[in-house]
Amino acid sequence: MTDFEHLSAELNDLLCVLNLLNWDARTQMPPGGSVTRAQQAATLSRLAQEKLLSPAFERAARDALQARPGDHAAGQALAAAAALRRVPAPLTGALAALKGEAQDAWASAKARSDFGAFAPYLERMVQLSRDLAGALGYEDHPYDALLNLYEPGLTTAQLTPLFDRLRAHHVPLLRAIGQRPEPRSDFLTRAYPVAEQRAFSLGLAQAFGYDLSRGRLDESAHPFEISFTRQDVRITTRYQESFLPGALFGTLHETGHALYEQGVSPELTRTALASDLLGLYAVGGASFGTHESQSRLWENRVGRAQAFWTRHYPALRAHFPEQLADVTADEFYRAVNRVRPTLIRVEADELTYDLHIMLRVHLETRLISGDLSVRDLPDAWNARMKTDLGLDVPDDARGVLQDIHWSTGYFGSFPTYTVGNVMAAQFYQAAQAALPDLDADLAAGTYAPLRAWLTEQIYRHGRTFTPHELLVRVTGQGLDETPYLTYLTDKFSTLYGLG
Repeated sequence: MTDFEHLSAELNDLLCVLNLLNWDARTQMPPGGSVTRAQQAATLSRLAQEKLLSPAFERAARDALQARPGDHAAGQALAAAAALRRVPAPLTGALAALKGEAQDAWASAKARSDFGAFAPYLERMVQLSRDLAGALGYEDHPYDALLNLYEPGLTTAQLTPLFDRLRAHHVPLLRAIGQRPEPRSDFLTRAYPVAEQRAFSLGLAQAFGYDLSRGRLDESAHPFEISFTRQDVRITTRYQESFLPGALFGTLHETGHALYEQGVSPELTRTALASDLLGLYAVGGASFGTHESQSRLWENRVGRAQAFWTRHYPALRAHFPEQLADVTADEFYRAVNRVRPTLIRVEADELTYDLHIMLRVHLETRLISGDLSVRDLPDAWNARMKTDLGLDVPDDARGVLQDIHWSTGYFGSFPTYTVGNVMAAQFYQAAQAALPDLDADLAAGTYAPLRAWLTEQIYRHGRTFTPHELLVRVTGQGLDETPYLTYLTDKFSTLYGLG
């Protein structure tokens, strides 16, 4: 093992331990531990950053790059270190300290639906995020520096016209659907015992290829996936006894993330290519958007398809014979694909989900640029919800306070959800071209060929390539919304009989 490999392994170990603390905090830590846990996380983050920025690590990376001029790991480590070196230590400390306070303040304010109580914390977070953008550096828009933390290479100048094209497609399609009769969905809110929900959802995750010898399913307030190397990749979901789709599709979504992490090549374990060094996370994917493409691909392209429910509905009804006694497979398929504007992002359907994301991106770019003040945020939020989704926001809890992201300083992460939707369509189209029997395999419940192709083309590479490089390698082109828009148009035109 070279010096660079040894130091990279130690750095990855620190980040995996940090992930473990975060998993514990979100699944089983008692509420009283939040303050000290934030301090522990801050300490580990500081130690990881110190190791990355140490002269020894830089020398080792340069030696590795000199010995192997095409060494992706060494090149990425040097680039990440150069960027982080521009961030003053007091700013890093202030952000880490504020995150713990702001999350507690957000949770309390959301429970009381009181944005005013959270606003002072958000004002500080916005200012620190502006400072971070200035320290990292940017050419055109301060938001670019923050966006680059999650989706390297993507800029606001590229994102804005992409979102404009998506909105121009989504809003008219949504309005056309709104003129059609809604599919029956009353049965989705019957009483579904949690134990049976878990058993069925976990069975589907295993059918997709989620390896329980290297993973586990737990419960949390918000579903997530987290890894501590490819050998330990965990997922969570949220159960609601009176709403079946929540846990079901939440599990499938996180399974897509987990398949990515479990599919990273063993040779990349404990290397710089299994870590996001710029953001200081233990994550093996090329970017947040690339990761999201896989969760959306398995959840939506596979898990919401009609062939999927033709195959798996009998098993679902066996788990819930009374609740689904009067429901056909076709009715269930139509219900879980129903398009209906909703106030809550995580409950949104495939079509309106992007509108939720675009709303948030529009607002946070204005916050970071200074065009929108925090005190005006609720009114701006409510106005955009009315314009795009036709909804009146009744309170802050179901409006501007619904997401945790801003309290954690995750400015720049929201675009990756929609970017992931676009990428998912591109990757799926490439898989269809490469696997002539794909439709037949999926209809038969045979998921190994698709998983194997995705592993070979995407998962095994970890962070070896940038998102753009990976897209071009797999699909032959960069980010292109055409396959995604075609998919949505075809699916919902058929489902709602739009002609």
